Amino acid sequence: MPNQDTTRRLRLKVISQDITSFHGLQAVSTYNTTRAEASVVNLQQTYQAMLVQQQMETEKLASYRAAVDAARLAEWEFHNVVLAMKEVVRGQYGSDSDQAQAVGLKKKSNRKRPSRKKSVITAT
Repeated sequence: MPNQDTTRRLRLKVISQDITSFHGLQAVSTYNTTRAEASVVNLQQTYQAMLVQQQMETEKLASYRAAVDAARLAEWEFHNVVLAMKEVVRGQYGSDSDQAQAVGLKKKSNRKRPSRKKSVITAT
């Protein structure tokens, strides 16, 4: 049997087929094996372990999504507070002050005035 790449997830179809096979085995009353990894007890234990891990994954994924939402909202709240602070600095010290430049605003005197663009007329 070739080496298995356990770094990738199994497709849902494969897992569903395995679960169906496991449930089908429960209808076979004469199943008996000497291989410990294929015993009914081991199958039941690994099935339960898989279900527990899948449930844990789902719970952690929900927690992760909640943490992502909370972080996103906190980032927006911080951004809005910084915008309010910049407005206060602009109102208190003026648009052309060193204080406005210190908080990341551009001085009004440093802004380049817009220039007219000459339209080019092409002769046909």
